[in-house]
Amino acid sequence: MIEFILNDKLVISVSPPTNVLLDFLRKERKLIGTKEGCREGDCGACTILLGEAVGNKVKYKTVNSCLMPLGDVHGKHVVTIEGLTGSGLTKIQESMVNEGGTQCGFCTPGFIVSLTGYFLNTSSPDYNDAVDYLGGNICRCTGYSGIKRAVEQLLPYFKTGKPDTGKLISLEFIPAYFSGINKQLKNIKPQKTDNNKSKSYIAGGTDLYVQKWEAMISSGASLISEKNNLHGISLKGKKIILGAAVTIEEIRQSEIIQKFIPEWKNYLNLFGSLPIRNRATVGGNLVNASPIGDMPNILLALDGEVHIASSSGKKVMPLKNFYKGYKQLNKKDTDIVEAISFTAPVKKSFFNYEKVSKRTYLDIASVNSSFYAEVKNGKITSINISAGGVAPVPLYLSGMCTYLHNKQITNETVKEAVSVALKEIAPISDARGTAEYKKLLLRQLLYIHFIKLFPELINAENLL
Repeated sequence: MIEFILNDKLVISVSPPTNVLLDFLRKERKLIGTKEGCREGDCGACTILLGEAVGNKVKYKTVNSCLMPLGDVHGKHVVTIEGLTGSGLTKIQESMVNEGGTQCGFCTPGFIVSLTGYFLNTSSPDYNDAVDYLGGNICRCTGYSGIKRAVEQLLPYFKTGKPDTGKLISLEFIPAYFSGINKQLKNIKPQKTDNNKSKSYIAGGTDLYVQKWEAMISSGASLISEKNNLHGISLKGKKIILGAAVTIEEIRQSEIIQKFIPEWKNYLNLFGSLPIRNRATVGGNLVNASPIGDMPNILLALDGEVHIASSSGKKVMPLKNFYKGYKQLNKKDTDIVEAISFTAPVKKSFFNYEKVSKRTYLDIASVNSSFYAEVKNGKITSINISAGGVAPVPLYLSGMCTYLHNKQITNETVKEAVSVALKEIAPISDARGTAEYKKLLLRQLLYIHFIKLFPELINAENLL
């Protein structure tokens, strides 16, 4: 039984938990304002707000309902475009109309819901932040200028006072019923933890529901969200531990991560739009086993370890040993990845992530590469480098790393190290480029690591 608040009403459903939330909203509840567009989490037309009680507040995030299993809304507040409409237009809707931010209207619900989510989450409204929050919503009519003007029209309402729930209600940004949601959510009992030994698990669903959503509905898969021990980011001794169900956006916002690797906040913008980052999990990205996945690539460079639970006990395995072949994992079907850990980077260490894709944002890589090194007096004392898109698995460049260990950083050393790396890879030609193109891309990305991180030691013109 799935129990949640849908807009301003309590809903109890006995539908399969693997059903897609978008289908439940449109077909069972007839809330057709939430649109079905790409069904791949790319267009934003199906965006809804998902609220969860956190202490005395309800924290909202934008998610793509086309990729979300219905079971994951238990005990939460689901807000569709219908739930933002009262006796008249909200201020956000008015601004979109006034500034010509809507034309055919198909994408408009996603923009309205996302912009509402921004004001529910920010304490200091900012134009650029608000526009970034709309990432993942695509409009084919307006050219976006009207939508951006609508954002500008809304900001003066918050010259004084942060946009908390009470203020947003008084300004008619959200309906009055929002004030009672926290109390209603606390009356919903949590579901019992699923302890079955399923061969299929759904975490964020941002990949499985793209590849085979119909199969997932009838699969009898278990939801990772029901396993509370898979959440959280912690620092234990020198180890940073990421629960397998931690989302990419939670990693971006983590104080622990920002303390040790502040660059991640920008790098993970390349992972996908905010609604995708709000659902996609680090464990799911690893188990997906894509050769061009972002998190495997990054964590290989940090010499990450995978924590696995099985019927025979628990074990920890180097991430570099986790992949046996294309989409093949070094674990049994019933084993669960519980966490990923890595040693916290030392002060004055060097980290970089590079990704080339057909679009800068909201796309998977053609080739990607990550770099971590500890250097003393120009000599490399520790180094890990990864490469994606050039082998059947996310690849740790062991030969290149071995060659560079205890070497001085010079143009000649880097050139020779890259030539070693190019002998380790085996790219293939596909829709994202020829094998030769990918080989060239990786060479350039490996050079870029050194050019960016050691400009005083590397002459970029001579290197290239």
